[in-house]
This record gives sequence, structure tokens and C-alpha cells, in this order.
Amino acid sequence: MIKKIVLIALIISVSACAELQQVVNQLPTSGGALTNAQIGNGLKEALNNGITKQVSKLAVKDGFFKNELTKILLPEELQKVDNTLRKIGLSKVADEGLKVLNRAAEDAVSEAFPIFVDAIKGMSFNDAKNILLGDKNAATNYLKGATSQALTQKFTPIIQNSFQKVGADKIWANLITKYNTLPLTKDVNPDLTQYVTGEALKGVYTMVEVEEKEIREKVSSRTSTLLKQVFALQD
Repeated sequence: MIKKIVLIALIISVSACAELQQVVNQLPTSGGALTNAQIGNGLKEALNNGITKQVSKLAVKDGFFKNELTKILLPEELQKVDNTLRKIGLSKVADEGLKVLNRAAEDAVSEAFPIFVDAIKGMSFNDAKNILLGDKNAATNYLKGATSQALTQKFTPIIQNSFQKVGADKIWANLITKYNTLPLTKDVNPDLTQYVTGEALKGVYTMVEVEEKEIREKVSSRTSTLLKQVFALQD
């Protein structure tokens, strides 16, 4: 998928590069060489069908919570809280505590899109070439390196606010208070904002990688003739 992203940056940013033109000239076509404009348009389509298709799935209610690839589970130190509360008949409260963690991540994901766009604009020709001819998750790994810091900074306050909005701060304060008052238990006080921010980032990159794999491995996922021509180069 993000190979698509890569090539957008390639065409827009370094179309005059002789090495890039050699790559363009190798693209299989039925009616002559593809123009830079055709390649750019095709890859913009691919970008829309990539990040929008997969990452947007996370930005809706239950986008994390009902997606087994990205569902946020409890951190290790809270798993014992969850297990203990269920044993004493507080399963409903424990379920709600898990759900609100995922709700906070769902609130934050929409902020990823402009950051991805900025990462694409800053992509160098070598970055693009390495992604185009690289490993099956090369694009995802590039985005991790280019966006993880910015996404962390963007996600953290949103998740903090979301905790307040959905009552997660109160729910978990209540859960942890109940647990910490039980006999023979060791008090816990994890940083849930930091934890959920990290898990939200993992979820975003997981879905990016899903689409990248689809585009790289399945011709049927290349949704236009132009995309088939562009990505035939890596085949």
C-alpha cells in the first residue's frame, strides 16, 4: 500500500531525476510510456484506497475493540487486576474498563492522516526506491520511522481527553481503588495514557501493513489498470 505512497512522493518530488525516469521507462504499458501525471494520479488513487481503506477502519466505534488484529488488551500489571475483579463478581466493571481503553484509541486515529501526508512529502528518492524494491513491509517500516514521534505527540493529549470524555479515568480509578483495597494484593498505578498511546500506534501500523501486503501480493487489490502497471515493476 505505502508503495503507492512512496511513488506519489517519487513522481511529485523527484520526477526530474534521471534514475527515476529509468524506472518509469521500465513500467509495462500497452499504449506507450506512462507520463508522470498518469503515475501521480494512479498513485493518489492507491493512497486513497490504502490509508483511507485500512486506517479509517480504526477511527470508528469498535474499530479497535472488535478488530482482533488491533484490539487493545490490558497491560501486564492490570491483567491481575482484571482477573481478581472477575473472581469477586465484578466482571461487568472489568469489561467496561477494557472497552474504554479501546474507545480512547479510536478517538485518536483520525489525527494520523495529515501526519502520514507530511511523511510522504518528506520522502527522499532513496527512501522511495528502497520501499519500491524492498521487503514486504518496507513501506510500513518507513512510516514507523517517519511518523511515530509525531503520532505519539498528537495521540497523547487526545487519549487523555478521551479518557475524561468516556469516563475511563473514573472507571479505572474505581477499578484500581477496588483492587488496591483487597487483602494480599500489591498496589498498582500504571500510566494508562502512555500505554494506550503505544497500543494505538501499533494498531495503526498493523493496518498499514495489512494493505501493503495486499497491494504487493494480490494483483486483484490493484484497483485500476494504472496501478497494475506501476506495481508490476516489483513483481
